[in-house]
Amino acid sequence: MATKHEQILDYIANLAVGKKISVRSIAKHLKVSEGTAYRAIKEAENTGFVSTIARVGTIRIEQKPLNPIESVTFKTLVDLIDAKVLGGQAGMDKKLDKFVIGAMTPAAMRPYITRNSLLIVGNREDAQRLALEDGAAVLITGGFETSSAIIALADDQQLPVLQTAYDTFTVATMINRALSDQAIKQDILTVAAIYTPLSQIETIGVEATVGDYLAMTDPHYPLPVVTRNGRLVGLMRPALAAGKKPTVPIERLMQKDPQTVKPYLSVTTVGHTMQDNGMNAMPVVDDSWNLLGIVTRNAVFSSLTGIAHSRELTNTIADQVSAQLTAITPQKPYGGGFELKTVPAMTNTLGTMSFGVLAEAINSCTTRYLHDTGRRNVLVEGVNLTTFRPVQLESIVTVLLRVLELTRHDATLDVDVLSDGVQVAKAVVTCQLLERN
Repeated sequence: MATKHEQILDYIANLAVGKKISVRSIAKHLKVSEGTAYRAIKEAENTGFVSTIARVGTIRIEQKPLNPIESVTFKTLVDLIDAKVLGGQAGMDKKLDKFVIGAMTPAAMRPYITRNSLLIVGNREDAQRLALEDGAAVLITGGFETSSAIIALADDQQLPVLQTAYDTFTVATMINRALSDQAIKQDILTVAAIYTPLSQIETIGVEATVGDYLAMTDPHYPLPVVTRNGRLVGLMRPALAAGKKPTVPIERLMQKDPQTVKPYLSVTTVGHTMQDNGMNAMPVVDDSWNLLGIVTRNAVFSSLTGIAHSRELTNTIADQVSAQLTAITPQKPYGGGFELKTVPAMTNTLGTMSFGVLAEAINSCTTRYLHDTGRRNVLVEGVNLTTFRPVQLESIVTVLLRVLELTRHDATLDVDVLSDGVQVAKAVVTCQLLERN
């Protein structure tokens, strides 16, 4: 049987979009306490079912994602490639998932055409018709026009037919970049994905006493102190109540203005803050300081360990540099080493290795070296880099690392960079090691 909390969430989910709700109306209709109704409404707001608008109230809305990332739609594609809409205007807000280049016979291309895809083709009406009939939009390259029959079909199917003056290769490159950027954004893990929601944690009211606090279950994290409206005002720990009379208000003892995090912050950023301040948990709040839940140190570092970089379209610059590294066994006093071959994408306008790529190579080598020694979550905090001479295209760059200091939470490394056997740069790298307690 569903709990009262789940019954309220189901009730809210089944309301019509635009319906106004309140704690009092929910409590009265479902015969639950106002506290139970409030917690359920807050969770519904956190998961995107309702929204609270100033001077209006709380209303039912279309569900939105916790970590909204703007999707690539046909409308954004028009701006990206300077395209003209020939037909299917009603489908411009549809999401673009992939594209197909129509350089084959209709029968051969049919297996690759799926719904929400885009067929890039020239003045081939047979391919254009096939795409529209199978649920895909059409992009006509080279500035070619199409027939009124194709435009009518596009309007009927509500699938855009676009026209651009660019050639197929240029357009495919631009769209591939846009889809790749989208995939990379989706790969960034935020607090919204890992925090424990309000409905699953204990809180205590600001009007409570030490006796009330001590009567509660001993939590594994600092207990959030909230107002009747759910606004976070402090944190309470056992040490703050030690030796105090049961009648003392916790408002006089609690830690006021505690550090908090927002759901859209990256997990790496939060882990850095926790380690810097020796914290095991942090309250998660919205922009109005309303409590959403708790994110724990264990959840942060478990998620960091489990992150898998599986980008299907292309990689970040950091991934590209890392992919070019080959581990070597250096002579003493160096503890580790890597070789990197420079490629055209790594060069600047002068044809030599760019400073940014060199810094990223040092960052990647340092991270991988520390990974190999068992430090899984490495955050490079600073690179003091000095270059002596430029690195030519297609040179073999050797990065040699020597540990200057290594503790449980920090590392400092001395890095020498050689090109074809000649030293070209030197760096001192400082890192934070984001480890569990």
